[in-house]
Order: sequence, then C-alpha cells, then structure tokens
Amino acid sequence: MVTIGSLFLLAAEASAAHSEVAEGGFGLNFDILETNLINLGLLIGILVYFGRPLLSNILSERRSSIEVQIQEAEQRAEEAAAELAEAQEKLTQAQAEAQNILKTAQTSAAAAKQAILERSDEDVKKLKEAAAADLNSEREKAIAQLRASVVASALEKVESELQSGVADDAQQTLIDRSIALIGG
Repeated sequence: MVTIGSLFLLAAEASAAHSEVAEGGFGLNFDILETNLINLGLLIGILVYFGRPLLSNILSERRSSIEVQIQEAEQRAEEAAAELAEAQEKLTQAQAEAQNILKTAQTSAAAAKQAILERSDEDVKKLKEAAAADLNSEREKAIAQLRASVVASALEKVESELQSGVADDAQQTLIDRSIALIGG
C-alpha cells in the first residue's frame, strides 16, 4: 500500500510540474482528471490484483527450484563424503597391505640371505675338502715319485757295485742269509 501511495504522489507531482511549467510558476495541480490519477490508480489496482498471484506463483516456483537445488547439492555432498570415506578406507587398507608386503619381503630377504650364507659355507667347506684331497693326492704322488726315484737310485748303485764285483766275504754272507731265509 505504501507503494501505491508513493505512485499517486509521484503522478501528482509530475502532472503538477507539467502544468506549472506551462504557467511559469511552481505549484500543485489537484485536478484529478487532468493528472490521470484515476487511470493510474486503476492500472495499479489491476496490476496488484492480478499480478500478485502471478508474482506469488513465480516466487514460489523459484523458491521450490532453489530448495530442490539445495537438496540435490546436499545429496551430492553426502555422496561425495561417502565416497571420500570409502576412498580413505581403501587407502588405509592399501597402506596396511603395503606394510604386510614390506614385512613379507624383509622376511623373505632375511631367509634368502641366511640360505645363501649357509650354502656358501657349505661350498667353502666342500672346496676346502676338495683342496685337501687334491693336496693329499699330490703329496702321495710326490712321495711315490720320490720313492721310485730313491729305489731307482739305489738299484743303480747296487748294480754298479755288483758290476764292480762283490767281495768274497760279502758274497758268502749273502748266500748264507738267502739260504737261512729260504730254508729256515
């Protein structure tokens, strides 16, 4: 109602200003027919009477549209929060699984290291035994060669002495010994 009164006042002032400008002075024109106040009042009344339901409908539709949009936004926010919680849970599970894999890998690495150390100890032991066996074999070969060399050398010496001749006393002693060994 305040708006209608303001419109009447503005219309009255506009008509009065128009008529005063024509007369050359300042004043108010209260002639209702000349200022078209009745037409303006009717027009404003019709607009208020018929425009109010239309404006109410437009505003209520806009309000319901905004409410729907707010509800949709809240629903999307809840879905996003649920997805975030699910993603965080998956991240926690992935981190736990990564820790388990790391522990398993460390355990496997320690076991592999121990197995390699044991195998290398066995290999070193086998190599030492093989080296000792080779050394003993070579030693026995060297001793056998040395014996053969000593025997060959002794035989050569005996042959040379036999060729030079054996003294009669030594010959008789050898014969007696041989007979004693054979006969008893």
